[in-house]
Amino acid sequence: MKTIEISGNKETIIERSDYPIETCKEILKDEVTAILGYGPQGRGQGLNMRDQGFKVILGLRKGRSWEKALEDGWVEGENLFEIEEAAKRGTIVQFLLSDAGQIAAWPSIKACLNEGDALYFSHGFGIVFHEHTSIIPPENVDVILVAPKGSGLTVRTHFEAGGGINASFAVHQDYTGRAKERCVATAFAIGSGHLFETTFKREVHSDLTGERCVLMGMIQGAFLAQYEVLRAHGHSPSEAYNETIEEALESLYPLVSQNGMDWMYANCSTTAQRGALDWAPRFRDAIKPVIEECYQNVISGEEAKISIESNSRSDYRDQLEKELAEVRNQEMWQAGRVLRALRPGNVAD
Repeated sequence: MKTIEISGNKETIIERSDYPIETCKEILKDEVTAILGYGPQGRGQGLNMRDQGFKVILGLRKGRSWEKALEDGWVEGENLFEIEEAAKRGTIVQFLLSDAGQIAAWPSIKACLNEGDALYFSHGFGIVFHEHTSIIPPENVDVILVAPKGSGLTVRTHFEAGGGINASFAVHQDYTGRAKERCVATAFAIGSGHLFETTFKREVHSDLTGERCVLMGMIQGAFLAQYEVLRAHGHSPSEAYNETIEEALESLYPLVSQNGMDWMYANCSTTAQRGALDWAPRFRDAIKPVIEECYQNVISGEEAKISIESNSRSDYRDQLEKELAEVRNQEMWQAGRVLRALRPGNVAD
């Protein structure tokens, strides 16, 4: 374990070397992990556990996810079961359905939990906003969380490449006295890089804010704003797209990730340095109040309420497709589909 200090704040980072896979297998030797759901997280975490030799089963409804699991080599009656059957067989029950799916399935899953089981989440939504979700675990189970800081797809691809996505972990309820070791062992079993501790509340508050802001919502808004300004002043779709998105995602952002923003500033032209340094504070001042408003909406439960009400509507999928079609059909992303195909080795979307 490594203690780091940033601006006077000390944190303990748990590294893979602290919990080698053989140690994790020893901790989990009497456990059966039942993964409920085969979306991106369920699939990524499940395949990683299976590949590393842990006792893991899937619990799914028959349909598209079931067929995908069969294609991935899961075997019906051996490590692939109906959702309630898997929940009964598991001692660590990974509740990885969508937030709306968790709400719908919770009564039946709760009835399948046995004393001493561990109820595992990768997102604190259901527990933190229990007044909206009605997800309140029984007192005789552990309640734990491992939240990879990336999509389920990258959980899988980074593992296959020999790396790992960093993750936060939390213990909400420790009935057995073993909740933390079960949590940490499972975190490395699913292929995590290093771990940092959080709480269910901090995880969900930061996650919902991030999704709405710099991870997706704000970045789409910023991309579109710059693209539209360039186009309004006569720049071609190709030029506007390349200056807004292609250069950012394919060239600059990976370098920032590897080396930091100060390195990026130091390794660009003096003209770019001056402009970026001068304008960054103005963007911070303009954007920070919006992020604060978003954060307050998250912690008040308003964002959870909106999401649950929206996702529960019978026409949600149809309405979602209309909204996504609007984004898909924006000229900026039409340009992207054409221009991405011109990258060496790529074909059209």
